[in-house]
Amino acid sequence: MSVAVAKGWRPLRIGVIGSGEATDEQATTARAVGVALARVDAVTICGGLGGVMAAAAAGAASEGGVVIGFLPGSDPGAAAPGVSIPIATGLGEARNVLVARASEAVIAIAGSWGTLSEAAFCRKFGVPVIGLTSELPPELLEKTVTGPLEAVARAVELAEANRGRGR
Repeated sequence: MSVAVAKGWRPLRIGVIGSGEATDEQATTARAVGVALARVDAVTICGGLGGVMAAAAAGAASEGGVVIGFLPGSDPGAAAPGVSIPIATGLGEARNVLVARASEAVIAIAGSWGTLSEAAFCRKFGVPVIGLTSELPPELLEKTVTGPLEAVARAVELAEANRGRGR
């Protein structure tokens, strides 16, 4: 057991949700979010595949961060290269519930129906969602921000507050 765990410390778990196919701008943004999450010692939670998920995972991995990817299929080898802990759920899109439940706050970058479902589950479970280049309905978002560093700072703040509520 590590000294940190023995003393009761555990890293924040911040989800990054978004499209499985990302534009260059969205991928750059997601990568910057992943880098910033690793720099604050947060675990990055995602769906583990391409697009926004792969870019966030690559960013976090480039800084030595831990990335948990909840994969829709049964093959852990399908995970994006930056995913350090692939969890092959075999649940298809139902794995979106796991992304929401495992996160203490979530950053949404772009996306479509899958991202919408993840954000809706987050709101149902009391997990705050930060919108960053996201077209999600405003009622699903705790806050909309303009840059990766602001998104991570707000997500960390909300995740820490969420811990006090037993999440």
